[in-house]
Amino acid sequence: MNDIVSSNGLRELLGRLHDHYNTPEFVACDPVSVPHRFSAQYDIEIAGFLAATIAWGNRKAIVKSAGRMIDLLDNAPHDFVMNASEAELDGVSVFVHRTFNGGDFRSFLLSLRHIYSEFGSVGAFFEGEYARSGDIRTAIARFRCEFFTPPHAVRCEKHLSSIDRGAACKRTNMFLRWMIRRDDRGVDFGLWRAIPPSALYLPLDVHSAATARSLGLLQRRQNDWKAVEEVTARLREFDSADPVRFDFALFGAGISGDMKQ
Repeated sequence: MNDIVSSNGLRELLGRLHDHYNTPEFVACDPVSVPHRFSAQYDIEIAGFLAATIAWGNRKAIVKSAGRMIDLLDNAPHDFVMNASEAELDGVSVFVHRTFNGGDFRSFLLSLRHIYSEFGSVGAFFEGEYARSGDIRTAIARFRCEFFTPPHAVRCEKHLSSIDRGAACKRTNMFLRWMIRRDDRGVDFGLWRAIPPSALYLPLDVHSAATARSLGLLQRRQNDWKAVEEVTARLREFDSADPVRFDFALFGAGISGDMKQ
C-alpha cells in the first residue's frame, strides 16, 4: 500500500476515516464512554484517567471494568478521591482488571488525592508544566514523577508508563487526547484550554501502529516512544494544528479492517 497511496490520496483517506470514526457513535464501545458519564470537570478527569489506566486488551472488557471502578467510587470520583475514609479506600481492594488489582487501585486513588491536594487538579498540573516547558513530553515525565510521590508498592509503577524509559505511553497520550483535543464531534472533551492540540502525540497501540505502517506513516518496528514521535511527525504534515485527530482514522481502521480507499 505504501507505493499506492500518494500524499494527496493519503490525506484524503485519513480525512475520510477521521470523519467516519470521530462521531458520537464511537463513544458507546470505547473507554471514553466512562468519563462521558459525568459533567463536572474533576469527575471527568478522574474517570478518564482511571479508564485510560486500564485500557489494554478487549475494549468491551475495559469499559465493563472501568464502570466497575466508578461504581466502587460511589459514582462520585472526585468526592471519593478527596474524602474517602480508610475503610472506604479498603473497599476498592475487590477490584481487578488483568494485572491491575485492588492494591494498585487504592494507591492510584491516593496518588490522585495528592495531585488534587497539591496542584488543584490533574489538568492544572499538566497546564502548569506545559506553561513552564512548552513541551507535553516534559509534562508527561514530571506528572509520572509527581504521581508516585506518595508511598506506594513498586508494582504500581508499571501501570503508568515512563516516557523517560522510552515507552510509547499509549494510555497517557489517549487520556491527554480526551482532555485536550476540542472539536464539535462530541468524543473528546477539550477541557484543558491552556494546552493546544498541536502539542499532543499519537496514542500508539498495536492497531494504530499496524495501520500506520501499512500506509507508510511509520517505519520503526518497535511500538515505543521513538515510533510515537515518528508517526506523529508524519501526521503533522497533514494537520499541524491537530495531528492527533487522525488517531480516529488509524485506530478505527485498525480495529475494523476498514482500509478501503
